[in-house]
Amino acid sequence: MMTNLMFPFKKDTIPMWAVPILSIFLPILIFIGFYCSRKDIYDLHHAILGLMFSSLITGVITDSIKDAVGRPRPNFFYRCFPDKIPAYDKDTGDVLCTGIKAVIKEGYKSFPSGHTSWSFAGLGFLSWYLSGKIRVFDRRGHIGKLCLVLLPLLIAALVGVTRVDDYWHHWTDVFAGGIIGLVVSSICYLLLFPLPTQPHGWAPHVCFYMREEMTSSHGESQTSHQSKLDELPLHLMEMENGRYI
Repeated sequence: MMTNLMFPFKKDTIPMWAVPILSIFLPILIFIGFYCSRKDIYDLHHAILGLMFSSLITGVITDSIKDAVGRPRPNFFYRCFPDKIPAYDKDTGDVLCTGIKAVIKEGYKSFPSGHTSWSFAGLGFLSWYLSGKIRVFDRRGHIGKLCLVLLPLLIAALVGVTRVDDYWHHWTDVFAGGIIGLVVSSICYLLLFPLPTQPHGWAPHVCFYMREEMTSSHGESQTSHQSKLDELPLHLMEMENGRYI
């Protein structure tokens, strides 16, 4: 067993504090950039809300599985025996770790990769968001748009690669973490936004619900009705005419 866990105990290439910067703050900055361009508070609100949902749910799922599974990390040997001298119980043959308890406990949290799941939760949501905003599926064949949408996923994948390269995770841990993050981010995005392949895939569901309610309301004067329609973000008509990006 220990022969597969004797990889060097290295420092993180991407420390834990850097993950929220990549997966939360970076997407929020991009959301704010779109808000400054179109002044759509509904879009900004739902984008941040979906991102927070995705990150929170992914964190709960990941930590729950980590504690339940307790898979040793590839560098567990050097966590257990800092002096590189293994010790075993003479009667039972059980491993007797001599390292720091906190370091040893952390060594039992290999599956799934938290760095990877949280990265895909945030950056996966960002990819969904960008695909709707820049209309990557408008059937015009813009490769540049596709590359822009795939860039956040590439960054998340590279985060996962560093976890294997640093010997903090097995490749299966990273793969499982990526799947968890992608699934959760997809569910959270589609909860608030239409599919990017749909004609109205660039705005949250609530914008269209509001417009439908206004157009179907009865007993209102034409002037009052028109004034309420004008309160909707101006970019609704602009996007429908293909003038977004």
